[in-house]
Amino acid sequence: MLWILFLLPVIAIVWYWYPDKPLPKGVIIDKFVVHKAKRVMEAYSGNTVVKTYNIALGKNPIGHKEFEGDKKTPEGSYTINARNPRSGYYKNLGVSYPNEADKVHAAKLGKSPGGDIKIHGLRNDRGYIGKFHRMKDWTNGCIAVTNDEADELYAAVKKDAEIVILK
Repeated sequence: MLWILFLLPVIAIVWYWYPDKPLPKGVIIDKFVVHKAKRVMEAYSGNTVVKTYNIALGKNPIGHKEFEGDKKTPEGSYTINARNPRSGYYKNLGVSYPNEADKVHAAKLGKSPGGDIKIHGLRNDRGYIGKFHRMKDWTNGCIAVTNDEADELYAAVKKDAEIVILK
């Protein structure tokens, strides 16, 4: 029975260091489909899924983002509208949230819709966490990947790529 206590950390270490399959070289990503319930983000080039990423979401992931501070990841169709290599989180890609419907909905609630929804890597002083970040939803509404994944996305995503975020 003691061997199980030894085996579990070994499995965790192997999993942590085992490399994920990289994005094929030269691929241009023009669309993402995020499946919030499954915690996956599919990257498309044309009509072909070129890679599926395991992700973490906002701390309160169920439902559509309604207002600033609700810790939800939005649902709907948006675009990748910005890039920032020097944010507080490793290399982010901006998501065009809020759209007009999001603004109207938040106004009806008497609140700001918020903004600054990104696809990003880990907090700049926490890159060592690597894949373990996926064990818990931890963002304020963003979509989080590992820093290595953020690097490949930052290089491969075309300007104004579509992102569809589903339940």
